[in-house]
Amino acid sequence: MNKKMLTRKIRKKRVRAKVFGTKTIPRISVSATLKHTTVQLIDDENGVTLCASTDLKIKEKMTKIEKAEKIGTEIAEKAKTLKINKAVFDRGYKLYHGRVKALAEAARKAGLTF
Repeated sequence: MNKKMLTRKIRKKRVRAKVFGTKTIPRISVSATLKHTTVQLIDDENGVTLCASTDLKIKEKMTKIEKAEKIGTEIAEKAKTLKINKAVFDRGYKLYHGRVKALAEAARKAGLTF
């Protein structure tokens, strides 16, 4: 394992040690690869994904940050239908910057608090 992968693994463990989701306050897990961004609301007590959203279905010509903002508002709307207002944010090994930050701020703007 090279140094970059080891650093990512340590950062992910450090974030996950502090973040735990329940049915009423789920964990928002963000995965941002080179091409796509995905987000899930997870209940860690039962090990269940409550809802998810991805930019794979967006066919419009947009930047990756604009797509992240769109799925941030989408996941907040899905959470509202499940009567969820609060959540905890899990950025994984990614830094709170760029697409991850855009997604989080869009979800907050749409009414989700974390």
